[in-house]
Amino acid sequence: MSKKAERADKIMADNDDSEDLPLEPEAAPGRESSSDVPASVPPPRAARFGEGAEGRGIRRERGVTGARAGFFARTGQFLRDVRAEMKRVSWPTAREVKNTTIITLVAVIFFAVYLWGVDQVLVQFGHFCGWLLSLVGLS
Repeated sequence: MSKKAERADKIMADNDDSEDLPLEPEAAPGRESSSDVPASVPPPRAARFGEGAEGRGIRRERGVTGARAGFFARTGQFLRDVRAEMKRVSWPTAREVKNTTIITLVAVIFFAVYLWGVDQVLVQFGHFCGWLLSLVGLS
């Protein structure tokens, strides 16, 4: 066997971890597998955002609320947040606006002419069908 083949065999032997894997996957400790639970028992509901573990709601004490800011404080905070977000926006340059406007106008004109043409063809087809029916005497 050549040295390259020996190196390849050694690399493949190092990467071959199939002997280390268990034959059947084991269930996590303290959990039941699907075969242990009767079919009539629904699976636990997945937790939504803002809920506690295993679908239970977050524990809140009754009657205790955080200090809520007044209307003007909340409005001011909202406007500060809006301003901060608007600074993050990548605004297009005047050239980009001009180019996209031209592209839009060309596309609108193209499709308007196309649809007008299709309409004219359908109208002429309708006239032709009416003429054929009048020749046959059905109209």
